[in-house]
Amino acid sequence: MTSDVWLPFHADEIDGLPEGPDYRFWDGGQEFPADPADCAFYVVPYMKPPAVSRRPMAEMTSLRVVQTLSAGVDHVLPGVKSLPSGVVLCNARGVHEASTAELTLALVLASLRGIPDFVRGQDRQEWRSGFRPSLADRSVLIVGYGSIGSAIEDRLTPFELARVERVARSARATARGPVRPLTELPSLLPEFDVVILSVPLTDSTHGLVDAGFLSRMKDGALLVNVARGPVVDSDALLAELGSGRITAALDVTDPEPLPPGHPLWHAPGLLLSPHVGGPTSAFRPRATRLLADQLTRFVNREPLRNVVLTTGT
Repeated sequence: MTSDVWLPFHADEIDGLPEGPDYRFWDGGQEFPADPADCAFYVVPYMKPPAVSRRPMAEMTSLRVVQTLSAGVDHVLPGVKSLPSGVVLCNARGVHEASTAELTLALVLASLRGIPDFVRGQDRQEWRSGFRPSLADRSVLIVGYGSIGSAIEDRLTPFELARVERVARSARATARGPVRPLTELPSLLPEFDVVILSVPLTDSTHGLVDAGFLSRMKDGALLVNVARGPVVDSDALLAELGSGRITAALDVTDPEPLPPGHPLWHAPGLLLSPHVGGPTSAFRPRATRLLADQLTRFVNREPLRNVVLTTGT
């Protein structure tokens, strides 16, 4: 049985790795560390282009597990779907919740309180005082209520909000209150001051935020996207921002990275961050703990965590 494990970290940098496998370091470089055909467990390099992440997969004929270090798996799905039956795909649930929720809160507060305008004023030595919206007493709608959506609500809770509602693919109950199904989203949108997107990118969420979605948002509302760029129709968003009716904060864009000259760079009422929800100092310790646990489970033939799908089922 093949025992090669491809890691984007050096094995001696990960505490608790089980003995047995041959650990190979590969972080997306041109040269492979070994024959891909001998790889049984592939940890996808983090924050690399999809073509790089998928490049060795067609040759990994002995592959049994694909482990991403991202919450989303859309960048590797085309490669996974071409693999033989029985390969398990796992995501990095538990790795990015803290840092992504922190950034979400930062984007909300910066947008409402006008931080970008203060920075521009500082650059020009202008004292731009005045009243700004507060997060207190606002209503917030979280669209996508997995572990990241829940972590976002954790951080919103102390801010004296008037109301928080949660939306996901299907309805369910939580300790904080009900999660409403996506089918109720059109009727909910007009009621909220802040709409936060934390959904995975799937066929059903691609283009979810279209002209109709945006037109239903409350006048003066803030849209925050920490999900994936293609969840939002960029042209439709540009039209709404141009009217001044709503504002937005985007950590992800479509296209991405955003090319020079794209109109989103200069859209009014828009705060942009360059897809930095995950890559923080919180990433590495959580990622290495996950890998040590997953590989221990793999070696001991125990059920893996965070299974997204198994090919052929």
